[in-house]
Amino acid sequence: MTSHDQEPAGPGGPAPTGGVSRRRLLGGIGALGATAAAATAVTLTVRHGDDVRPTADDTQMVPFRGAHQAGIATPAQDRLCFAAFDVVPGTSRDDLAAMLRTWTAAVEAMTLGRTVPGEQEDPNSPPEDTGEAVGLTPGNLTVTIGYGPSLFDDRFGLAARRPAALSPLPTLPREDLAPGSSDGDICVQACSDDPQVAFHAVRNLRRLGTGVVNPRWMELGFGRTASTSPAQATPRNLMGFKDGTRNIDAADQALMAQHVWIGSEEPQNWIRGGSYLVSRKIRMLLEQWDRDNLADQQNVFGRQKSTGAPLTGTQERDTPDFAARSGGDYVIPVTSHVRLAAPENNGGLRILRRGYSYTDGIDPVTTQLLGGLFFLAYMKSPGQFVSLQKILGQHDALNEYIQHLSGGLFVVPPGLAQGQDWAGQLFG
Repeated sequence: MTSHDQEPAGPGGPAPTGGVSRRRLLGGIGALGATAAAATAVTLTVRHGDDVRPTADDTQMVPFRGAHQAGIATPAQDRLCFAAFDVVPGTSRDDLAAMLRTWTAAVEAMTLGRTVPGEQEDPNSPPEDTGEAVGLTPGNLTVTIGYGPSLFDDRFGLAARRPAALSPLPTLPREDLAPGSSDGDICVQACSDDPQVAFHAVRNLRRLGTGVVNPRWMELGFGRTASTSPAQATPRNLMGFKDGTRNIDAADQALMAQHVWIGSEEPQNWIRGGSYLVSRKIRMLLEQWDRDNLADQQNVFGRQKSTGAPLTGTQERDTPDFAARSGGDYVIPVTSHVRLAAPENNGGLRILRRGYSYTDGIDPVTTQLLGGLFFLAYMKSPGQFVSLQKILGQHDALNEYIQHLSGGLFVVPPGLAQGQDWAGQLFG
């Protein structure tokens, strides 16, 4: 038996050596179905010999391994491809573990600017990589994985490993979320400064997971709507306002430990160093907004539209003076978004936002623009989002111009150490 003919190791078995024919192992996943996929999908090893792409600029690569998953504290990239998957009925624990090992190796390769490991030139089989990112640099690609509450039911023996705070979120004020485009067993957040690279990452994971997971919903994002680093300029949302000026500085370790990273309060050791991710697809009623006068728009946000400064200041990063009054009224209205979301008015509560703008084109019936904010936020506990949204959903003047369409909650495990993969981390 040559190295190219070696049979894959099953879950928990010895790691395969380099040179295993990944074409046969991965290309057959879809055709063989979930059970066969478990027998054929194996841990891939990243080999320089698999790379058919040019050497990437090191300054455009984000380390895949570390204490925390990349894509949370990482300075926000320009583009997003986000997808949620459900595990196919009948899939076994071994099937899922095998896929997660495959995903780990594929993601590590792609973040290094390489193709998915495997043979690319066999004319009789599909190539191991879809190929649309060949010739492109990674653009700071990060791929972040999370698990929904539904994954910890009795299907895979994970109930005893469920993180303490991982339960479906309650229905919050003014929400009417579509089930078909909400939640999911597993989520994948791919961010890059190149949209094709981000899409390529999710597309290949979907392909490698065929027979084990099915896509549930997907969202493409452009134009990040918050800054996770003071080195980044604060972007504007589709309403033309800067709404991420007071976001957590992700380089501040103390703030991240206090508000974002799961710590010793969590009984499950394996998830410490991770975080909780909440998503919301929030449509902006742009035609209505565009007809509103400037003064009202500014009162809705509590900021100047031109500079981004709070209504009590002159510079964008001036601290809002929530006590300031003019003519008996607060200068920053009591229903303004900046006042209601401020940590000063919520017992110090903060979350790390990494949202993006999105568009779904035109409503064919009304001809109105379909677009808004794909809100993503990381936090130590989902209760942080629930507390904030209860207030915003009831009192925020912005509610007149937005609709919450879909959402999800996922627990995001910590980063992987050298030699570790997502299967071993999840199943222990």
